[in-house]
Amino acid sequence: MSEITVVDYLIKRLEELGIMDIFGLPGDFNFNIIEAIERNKNTNWIGCTNELNAGYVADGYARVKGYGALVTTFGVGELSAINAIAGSFAEYIPVIKIVGTPSTKNISQKTLLHHNFANPDYYAFKNTYSNVVQTTAYLNEKNAKTEIDRVLSIFINEKKPVYIAIPEDICSVKINDIPCIQKMTSNPDMLDRVIEHIIKMLSKAKKPIVIADILAERFEAHDNLINFLKKSQYPAVNLLMGKGLLNWDYKGYLGTYLGKYGNKTAYNTVNNSDCVITVGAIYSDLNTFGFDYNFEPTSMIDIEGTYTTVEYIRYDNVLMKDVLSRLSKIVPAYKNEYPEVLPQNLIKETEENKPLESKFIYSKIQDFIKEDDIIFSETGLVEFGFATLELPKGAHLYNQVLWGSIGWATPAAFGATIAERNKRVILVTGDGSHQLTAQEVSSMMRYGVKPIIIVINNSGYTIERALCKNPMDLFNNIASWNYSKLPDVFNGKSWSIKVETEQELHEALINAEQEQKDKLCYIEICTDKMDMPKLAQDLIFKSLAKV
Repeated sequence: MSEITVVDYLIKRLEELGIMDIFGLPGDFNFNIIEAIERNKNTNWIGCTNELNAGYVADGYARVKGYGALVTTFGVGELSAINAIAGSFAEYIPVIKIVGTPSTKNISQKTLLHHNFANPDYYAFKNTYSNVVQTTAYLNEKNAKTEIDRVLSIFINEKKPVYIAIPEDICSVKINDIPCIQKMTSNPDMLDRVIEHIIKMLSKAKKPIVIADILAERFEAHDNLINFLKKSQYPAVNLLMGKGLLNWDYKGYLGTYLGKYGNKTAYNTVNNSDCVITVGAIYSDLNTFGFDYNFEPTSMIDIEGTYTTVEYIRYDNVLMKDVLSRLSKIVPAYKNEYPEVLPQNLIKETEENKPLESKFIYSKIQDFIKEDDIIFSETGLVEFGFATLELPKGAHLYNQVLWGSIGWATPAAFGATIAERNKRVILVTGDGSHQLTAQEVSSMMRYGVKPIIIVINNSGYTIERALCKNPMDLFNNIASWNYSKLPDVFNGKSWSIKVETEQELHEALINAEQEQKDKLCYIEICTDKMDMPKLAQDLIFKSLAKV
């Protein structure tokens, strides 16, 4: 039986999941882990500027690649990263959090070492993480192999973050190199029962519609979803978090569901349906535009990652991809006419000296996006600007609509550039969010990746200005930065510009398309303090402000 060290075993298993790049910061308790990453010929260590950013980077990597990994040191490092992991937990992003801890001898003797409390508690941080991950493990000489296999089984099946703490001395313990990772399969009897129930419901439906959302991608069922739509020909919409899952090459696609605030075709079709089929949906306030839907569970089929609910009856232990695959073979075909869908965001003519406004900005961004682009939109106003855009085939939008941690998008976009070096990555963020994590632009330049970064400078927290009683309250102000000068501070190849008029933005995007071929591009867009997308205005002033 071949043997391998604990830490080499863990890194080897992560490599098999497609995690070729592992993010984090070094600390004296995790050197053995980082050395194992560097020792493996197929994995790379990617150092970041701080642990919170590194967590966001791993999150962005996982969104594109499927899984991500983050390594920090004990105590101070892991607590700095916990908000990022909590966001991954909220949004079903499988990131494994690996922490290097002091040796088992120091733990058992409760030795007072740095990064701990005056009254040492070596399990306090593991216990803290237990609230924001699917499972935790603290390895020792006896449990290391079984615990790694158990944690990775949960990691793969649940698509959520997990946590492993490895004491320094346990890294070098030898274990057998035969993995025992359990991958979930559908219960055959339960699968038969749910399919029978769904088909019975669909056979009576006159106006079925599919609502697709991001968990279809998380649970590796995107292809199954597309095949189901092709076979059924049902009309379909996506929620905001799932924008990019469907596109206009499917003739039954009705666009993004925006509640009553836009895309009336999608709104009316969904709310007049007698059978709503949701696939991987997250029904949060912002994702549904203030819970603005009228269908009842009695007319609903909800297909989730590991279970399906039909008319209030829940069927557990059935995988989303298996349900969709089985349905594709027997689903009754849709024979009605599709409703007309009106364009959501028309490109307007450029005026030379006109100050920039959201309507123009997002119209130009829509025109700028190409097939297969990867786009990261920041929390706040930006996600509402993107909500009405029509993405070209293969372009995918990533956002953090549920967790909504400002600053997430900049490092997450860095993670995406590492995960997919052969595609163009576009980051659109606001100035307030960017100030939290802008130092990760230096990591982008350090590792030679070439995103296009667009920073909308509206001199503060505009979405908060709109929500609070006095928009000009001083707490919504931020420090004034010369954003377009930031790349000059860091060491690397870059092109940057500041734009204030429609013509300047038009020309900047043309130039960025050329410059991005061999360097990072950075565009600062200046707008009025209270400028915001119309969709955001409608939602804030008509809905959210009343909640």
